[in-house]
Amino acid sequence: MKISLNNISRRFQRHWIFKDISYSFDSPGRYALLGANGSGKSTLLRIIAGMQASSKGKVTYMAEGKDTPAAAVFPHISFCAPGQEIVEELMLREFLEFHFGFKKLLPGLTIEEVIRLIGLANVADKPIGEYSSGMKQRVKLAQAIFSDTPVLLLDEPCTNLDQQGVEQYTSWIEQYTNNRLVIVASNDVREYYFCKDTISIEDYK
Repeated sequence: MKISLNNISRRFQRHWIFKDISYSFDSPGRYALLGANGSGKSTLLRIIAGMQASSKGKVTYMAEGKDTPAAAVFPHISFCAPGQEIVEELMLREFLEFHFGFKKLLPGLTIEEVIRLIGLANVADKPIGEYSSGMKQRVKLAQAIFSDTPVLLLDEPCTNLDQQGVEQYTSWIEQYTNNRLVIVASNDVREYYFCKDTISIEDYK
């Protein structure tokens, strides 16, 4: 898949967060959006995902060599962010069955295998609302990384993770993201160490 930014700008009231970003992301590829806290990384990632509108400019998508309207890109994209809501009233197994009812699992994986990979088999039948922040983050990462989509968008993916969780994230990235378009918004090198291309938001102020 190819995602192109054409003079993308975002303004909050009278203040421009970033201006005139033109860039193309090609699959397979690994890209990092870099910048200080509050620089607009997360905002740009949501614009790329089609979750938020830009103030100026246009995002275009091409899937399987064909132009794809923004309204049709969601089946192609998986997204994970710290503030992302998950259905905390559901138990883990229920939540994964619900989520993967909308998006296919990566080939070779099952719900039970995902639960094992997350390392939460002992609490799979407890409501997610009872989980710690780190456990919830692992669930958010799993629903994104293990979805069979050509595009994976990650916003500060190691938020709330302990060292074991960071190592788990690294293992998943290395094993399950080959041949995908991965874009990471971060200012922590542990989250984007594998990205060959970087875009500094500070260059578009």
